[in-house]
Formats: sequence, structure tokens, C-alpha cells
Amino acid sequence: MTDLSPASQAILDAITEWKVKPDSYSRQIAIATLYALASRIKGADDIRQDVLDIANELENTENEAT
Repeated sequence: MTDLSPASQAILDAITEWKVKPDSYSRQIAIATLYALASRIKGADDIRQDVLDIANELENTENEAT
């Protein structure tokens, strides 16, 4: 399994704290939320790119985690 960045791991840890198993469905919710957030960030390109990088990382490692 690929090691995740601290930011991506924090998202999965938060899902676990919600008493929801970090399965494909909950992971997809987190990914969709991050993409939606990124689309709303204006004038902070570095932050927007960080959010997109986290979403992409979670999306690209999804099959390894499930």
C-alpha cells in the first residue's frame, strides 16, 4: 500500500473518527468534497492546488486501500 501524505491521511482518519469505515463510498465522498472545495477557492492558487493534490492522491490510491 502506498503511504499517503499527512493531509490525505488526516482526511481518512477523520472519516474513521466519524465511526464510518473508510471504505470506497466514504472515500468518494471525501474526494468529491475536496473537488467541490477546490472549485470555490479563488485567488489562492497554492491552496487550491494543495486541495486538488490531496483529492487526486486519495482518488489515485483508492484501489490500493480497499
